[in-house]
Amino acid sequence: MRIFIIFIFLLSNALAIDDPKLKNIVVNKELKTYENLAFLDSQKEIVELSNYKGKLILLNFWASWCAPCKEEMPSLDLLKNNKTFNNLEIFPINVGKDDLKKSQKFFDNLNITNLQIYFDNPNTLAKKLSLRGVPTTIIFNKKGQEFARILGSIDFLDKNFIDWLSKYN
Repeated sequence: MRIFIIFIFLLSNALAIDDPKLKNIVVNKELKTYENLAFLDSQKEIVELSNYKGKLILLNFWASWCAPCKEEMPSLDLLKNNKTFNNLEIFPINVGKDDLKKSQKFFDNLNITNLQIYFDNPNTLAKKLSLRGVPTTIIFNKKGQEFARILGSIDFLDKNFIDWLSKYN
């Protein structure tokens, strides 16, 4: 399945990183710009991505039933406090049909303390970004342009990933 997804991206506007130390990362040949990207915070208030220009942004799409999401979430939580990144915003966005209580239980069970819970109901952002599965992390540069995606789970604390991402900090 992963090879098929990467193949689709290669046919369009992306190239998989040809580095065996970095898995699942696809970098866009051309930067992608979107209008009006928004999602909901835990209080059902609208969060607009355009308010975060000037920051490196990771939108991490997850669901509570997703085993790979559960696997990667603790490292994403710790990435939030990594001193390498002074300008990083991480938005873990639940694309499942979970309410706040179930989402909070998922975070509590994994001891997630550095991240907030966000929602994409009724999956309008996922559709706009052509999301094909979870977990998927979309990375935006400081101008608010998508420059890469992580398809599937990774260890966000992996030194090779940190070194790669820090080039965009």
